[in-house]
Amino acid sequence: MKKSLTQENVLDALRVVEDPDLHRDIVSLGFVKNLKIDGRDVSFTLELTTPACPVRDQLKANAAKAVADSIEGVGKVDVEMTSQVRNHVTQQQAELLPGVKNTIAVASGKGGVGKSTIAVNLAVALAQDGAKVGLLDADMYGPSIPLMMGITGRPEIHNHKLIPLVAHGVSVMSIGFLVDPMQAVIWRGPMVSGAVKQFMSDVDWGELDYLIFDLPPGTGDIHLTLVQTIPLTGAVVVTTPQDISLADARRAHVMFEKVNVPVLGIVENMSYHVCSKCGHREEIFSYGGGQKAAAELGTPFLGEVPIYTPIRIGGDKGKPIVVFEPESEQAKNIREIARNMAAQVSIRLMSGATPAKVDIKIGSRLEV
Repeated sequence: MKKSLTQENVLDALRVVEDPDLHRDIVSLGFVKNLKIDGRDVSFTLELTTPACPVRDQLKANAAKAVADSIEGVGKVDVEMTSQVRNHVTQQQAELLPGVKNTIAVASGKGGVGKSTIAVNLAVALAQDGAKVGLLDADMYGPSIPLMMGITGRPEIHNHKLIPLVAHGVSVMSIGFLVDPMQAVIWRGPMVSGAVKQFMSDVDWGELDYLIFDLPPGTGDIHLTLVQTIPLTGAVVVTTPQDISLADARRAHVMFEKVNVPVLGIVENMSYHVCSKCGHREEIFSYGGGQKAAAELGTPFLGEVPIYTPIRIGGDKGKPIVVFEPESEQAKNIREIARNMAAQVSIRLMSGATPAKVDIKIGSRLEV
């Protein structure tokens, strides 16, 4: 039996709509804002936890249907979608990165798996969805982000702080902006660690929903400096399907567990190749290893990205695939991965999880 048109009854109708990731109804989550009744018409806003919500359209449709199905004689149901990214901020981070809500490391256990390609495309995809995003190139020995983002030039200094350069809606900082690209960065560990800290403390990042760190491969000084300096919101581990890469990805996962950084999920890059001429699918590096490893480690599998020549071309031209070919299946895969990652951040924040203090001395032995 349908109920009369009142604000209380509309809210009761909306309580049947559940966020599939957070497993709570949208009313108790506080998503319903600005509920208004004008004659027989109903309007309200759904304020989600991220603009990159993977179930955004589903929630909007379900909310409108719930009101239409439950309220007698209701007219137009207008649902406006907006978002407010939640904070994962500790005192340490507030002092070092004021205005940055969430910090996410993109890592791999070994080189050559396309980690930077994934980091760049995740950052741009989040920005395309409407998030405020920064990208910090923490690979001091092999800074590739300037090329992949198509940025040249040097950052300006304002109020004694570096101002990030911007491309594709993303604020970017890299050692590649500050050194001669033809010169190798030959630094010892303490110098590298100091540079990473300066890229946080001496850069004016402004207001960001997500600051993504593109880490170097492996588990070294930079990783330990980062987790010791700020409690990260989480990490994403990039792998390829073959056994050697998966073994290294597992070690990276264990490293993050040891330093109390939650792993938001695993991404399998170079999953397979589809011939552009005949359409034949070739699983060059095997297939499905990333998903299997995620299941074994109890970590979400965020998605897979195939080998696709325009991904490489776009990286060389400074146009990530989500910009270079935004309607391609590969770009859609990456946008889905970015939204799945954002959902994992929201799940963690809405669950009330708090970062643990990390007390590790740089240079100490870390068993992984």
